[in-house]
Amino acid sequence: MAKTPHRASGNPAKNNGAMNAQSQKQQRQDERQAKLAEYQRNIARRKRNKALTWVISGVAVIAVAGLVVGSYLMTPKPVTYEIANGSLTIEGVETFDHETLHTEDPVEYEQTPPAGGPHSYRWLTCGVYDEPVADVNAVHSMEHGAVWVTYDPAQVTAEDIQTLKSMTPDTYAILSPYEGMETPITMSAWNAQLALDSVDDKRITEFFKNYWRSNQVPEPGALCVEPQGGWPA
Repeated sequence: MAKTPHRASGNPAKNNGAMNAQSQKQQRQDERQAKLAEYQRNIARRKRNKALTWVISGVAVIAVAGLVVGSYLMTPKPVTYEIANGSLTIEGVETFDHETLHTEDPVEYEQTPPAGGPHSYRWLTCGVYDEPVADVNAVHSMEHGAVWVTYDPAQVTAEDIQTLKSMTPDTYAILSPYEGMETPITMSAWNAQLALDSVDDKRITEFFKNYWRSNQVPEPGALCVEPQGGWPA
C-alpha cells in the first residue's frame, strides 16, 4: 500500500512562527559576529597604540639623551691650573712691593685696578661678576692667591667677555668689569699686573700659570669664599 506524501502545514501562523524563530537566531548570530569583530578591532587598535607609544617614548628618550650629551659637549669645562710659584718671566708684567694691612678706611691705590696694598678685612668671594666689585675686597682675595681679571666694558665685546669666562678658573679667580682702564683687559695678582689689548693674547694663560694660587702671596691657601657662618658683626 503506497504511503501518502508529507505535506507542509497549511496553517499560516505555524509557518510564520518558524520563520520568525529562524530570523531571530540569525539576528543573534549576526550580533555575536559584529561584537566579535568589534572586539578584535579594539584589540588591534590597542596593540597599535601601544606600539606607537613605545616608538614615541623611544624617540623622546633618544632626543633627551642627545640634548644631555650635546649640552655636556657644548658646556666649557672648568679651567684649572697647577699651584704657581711665580717663577716665570712674562713679558710686560709689572711688579710692585705693597704692604699687607687691613683697614676699614678708604684706600687710594697706586694702580688702576689695584695690584695689592691696604684692604678690607673682608675678602671677596671669588667668581664671575657682571657688575664692578669693591677694590678693597678684591685686593684681599689676591692676598689669598686669587687672580683678578678686569675688563673695560667700553673696550671689549660680549664675545670677548665670554672668551675671558672660558679662560678663568672657577675658584681663586675673579672676573669683573672695571671702567676707565687704559687698556681693554688687565690681569692682576698680588704685587703683579699685566695690561692687555686682546683676549687672544697668550699671556693671559701664562699669567694664570704663574700667579694662580701662588705660594708667594702673604696668605697662600686662605679662603676665597665667604667664611662658614658669615662675617662677624
